[in-house]
Amino acid sequence: MTTRVLIAGFKHETNTFCKLPTDLASYRARSLYYGEEMRSALSGTNTEIAGFLDACERHDWEAVLAVAADATPAGKVTRAAFEEISGHILKVIDEAGVPGAILLQLHGAMVTEDHEDGESALLSLIREKVGRDVPIGVTHDLHANVTDLTGELADILVSYRTYPHVDQYDTATRCADLIARVLAGEIDPKITIARGPQLDGVDHGRTTAPGPMLSILAMADRLAQEHGLLAVSINAGFPWADISYAGPTAIVVAERDNSGAAIAAQALREEVWRTREEFTVDLITAAKAVSQARETGKPGAPFVIADFADNPGGGGYGDSTGLLRAMIDAELRNAALSSLFDPECVAACQAAGQGAELELHLGGKHEPALGAPIAAQGTVTGLFDGQFKLQGPMSTGVAVNIGPAALFTIGGIDIVLASRRAQNYDRQFFKAFGIEPARKSVLAVKSSQHFRADYAPIASGIAVVDEGGGITSHNFKSLDYKHLRRPIWPLDEF
Repeated sequence: MTTRVLIAGFKHETNTFCKLPTDLASYRARSLYYGEEMRSALSGTNTEIAGFLDACERHDWEAVLAVAADATPAGKVTRAAFEEISGHILKVIDEAGVPGAILLQLHGAMVTEDHEDGESALLSLIREKVGRDVPIGVTHDLHANVTDLTGELADILVSYRTYPHVDQYDTATRCADLIARVLAGEIDPKITIARGPQLDGVDHGRTTAPGPMLSILAMADRLAQEHGLLAVSINAGFPWADISYAGPTAIVVAERDNSGAAIAAQALREEVWRTREEFTVDLITAAKAVSQARETGKPGAPFVIADFADNPGGGGYGDSTGLLRAMIDAELRNAALSSLFDPECVAACQAAGQGAELELHLGGKHEPALGAPIAAQGTVTGLFDGQFKLQGPMSTGVAVNIGPAALFTIGGIDIVLASRRAQNYDRQFFKAFGIEPARKSVLAVKSSQHFRADYAPIASGIAVVDEGGGITSHNFKSLDYKHLRRPIWPLDEF
């Protein structure tokens, strides 16, 4: 008899310092597919769902499709959104019957209005429905904050190994293939989790240059071979979450009686601690970044500036104005920024029409203390619906919709104004709005690291801006943590 495997995705990276709630509309705005919609929307993409679907074909499983839900990082997931999406998964189980196995695409850093640990809350509901005998395989982002309870409720747990995350499909494949071994009776896995007293680690997981993350992944591979482990994951953690267990973890999946699992997990935990102060990226001011860009950037080899402290991919609002103000003050030419979250300005551009000249108060709508709105005269040089598909290495083929958008030009600077928040990690964030990024001298993106996957190949240089403020800033001491376990590095002395 063909094994029926339930596939579901429920992802969120929750920044508890963000004022914007993550409601059901937030999921609809980015990615919310039910049943067979999952197959038509995500097959052939570089995503976990695509990896799960292909695994079903490879292992001759019948895929039972529930839901694939993903929202842009922001504040806590609302009760209504959690109940709707988790409830749909449970409903599918009720209607289709208890499956032979379950494959879940989770993030690992979800916080809801009711649950500090959204992932284990979901897993608990599923376990109540299917019992302990149904094997559950879970994929995580490497910025997961993982609890021991998640490890107890899942049978297989594997995380991305790359940042930028270009191995989403591969991670799902590893997870599904281990579940296949469970179903075949070849393995009886147990998950071991180790964490230390730190909020961030392994260079925040960066794998684009030699550094602690690449070194510890190599160490993990050696330990896996030495102790016969099934899977080893290193999670850098998501530090912009004011919850008790935030921070890096080492996760080992091994046979239940393998004593080497605890040895390996502890060794990796110690290495994460030892390398805690090693960083591969210098964080500089906007003024310094713009100065470097002016000297280095040119058509064919643009200089790329990333706004680390206002990264929508980490829960930032995407409308802080410090970097844009520095670009305008420097009177940069042949420059572009994508995108600035400002629905009000988009609406004003639409009302004025393409070609209109008008004054806008750009950005700074959510946290003016991080950069007040910029009053600037410019020209509406384009109006768009904001829909496109990613073509770069990360999430290849996935549809994106930043809502109604406008291209607003101030002097030599083209600014993509968006109605929805989104991290720019693909050149389509410029190309879809009539800008060929390779022809620009300077490109500015709201991102911290993911942008490197698609922009580094064309960049003459890269600068990352963080002036010590913002809800995705690396200056953790500027944030008001109240629920985090203490003492913890780097907030406390060790």
